[in-house]
Amino acid sequence: MSNNFIFSSESVGEGHPDKVADYISDSVLDACLTQDPNSRVACETLVKSNCVVLAGEISTNAKLNYEEIVRQAIREIGYTNDDDVFHADKVFISNILTAQSSDIAQGVDAAEATGKKTAEQGAGDQGIMFGYACNQTPELMPAAIMYAHRLLREIAYQRKQLIVDWLRPDVKSQVALEYVDGKPVAIKNVVISTQHAEGKPHAEIEAFCKEIARKVLPAELLTDQTEYLINPTGNFVIGGPQGDAGLTGRKIIVDTYGGWARHGGGAFSGKDPSKVDRSAAYFTRWVAKNIVAAGLADACELQVAYAIGHPYPTSVHIDTFGTGIVSDAQIAAAAQKVFSFKPADIVTQLDLLRPIYRESTHYGHFAKDNLPWESTAKADELKAAL
Repeated sequence: MSNNFIFSSESVGEGHPDKVADYISDSVLDACLTQDPNSRVACETLVKSNCVVLAGEISTNAKLNYEEIVRQAIREIGYTNDDDVFHADKVFISNILTAQSSDIAQGVDAAEATGKKTAEQGAGDQGIMFGYACNQTPELMPAAIMYAHRLLREIAYQRKQLIVDWLRPDVKSQVALEYVDGKPVAIKNVVISTQHAEGKPHAEIEAFCKEIARKVLPAELLTDQTEYLINPTGNFVIGGPQGDAGLTGRKIIVDTYGGWARHGGGAFSGKDPSKVDRSAAYFTRWVAKNIVAAGLADACELQVAYAIGHPYPTSVHIDTFGTGIVSDAQIAAAAQKVFSFKPADIVTQLDLLRPIYRESTHYGHFAKDNLPWESTAKADELKAAL
């Protein structure tokens, strides 16, 4: 297989309909955990036009004003303009949340139950989860997805902090990187589609977005041949939930590794950490990142699998793609000495029963230093375990 290729990753901004749904779901989750750390939450959100629908299952002792939570989340994203059909103060909210299934609850709870083989806390569902890290960027993430996120963070900063008043919340980016001998050497193209106020000239939007790209992307990767595709349709006034429906959990590749590494298929937002779709995906990123940070490999992908109600992983697999300083089996053995892969212990090790999830929603769930699964404090312990 050739080691020379072009690889692209995309990101979406806070006002993208799917991200609006994610942020509302995580806002509900954090509100529950603030009052009741033992809340069980699986909150799904649908947004379209001027409507928001909450659905899913929540068991909690928290007393919540769901309407207030939804409106505040939308307000923070920035849908507060007079011309917004989807507006924080004007949306209609439908709530069809119910309690968690008792059958699921008995499998997850640390208690005996008929037919359950152990009294330990089990996984909230079956499934496979992947974690990944590599040395392409300081964040130990694949480069293309990090560059796509950088573009949208800066555009959000311009919209919210510098008050560029023609910018609107819905925005997407995409970056194509050329690799030679497995290393990124040039950015082939940059795609930015940003929602804007009516009447803003396309030429001014194009100049603004090109300047953003030159500001935040590595200068050594931008060449005279780099192509800029800015609002390629020519107009992007109708955006957000007015232009497209949004659903929780529909941007899982944006949330993780931009397609560079595998994904188990489970979404993150709106789920409390008893759901291994979320907590084990964070955990495997934590383990993989520490392996790379320890210098044990240049790249590491880790897969775990769980069965609902069962307190141990059904499999653990590590692949360093031939970059490990010892065998993958040795690295896997060291990882299982240093980290506990049990669902209950994942929650404890990362201190996940607290309201930190709104901080994870936007611009990927990884590579944010304030989130516990990005710590590399276990690197020395891993080296010692070998």
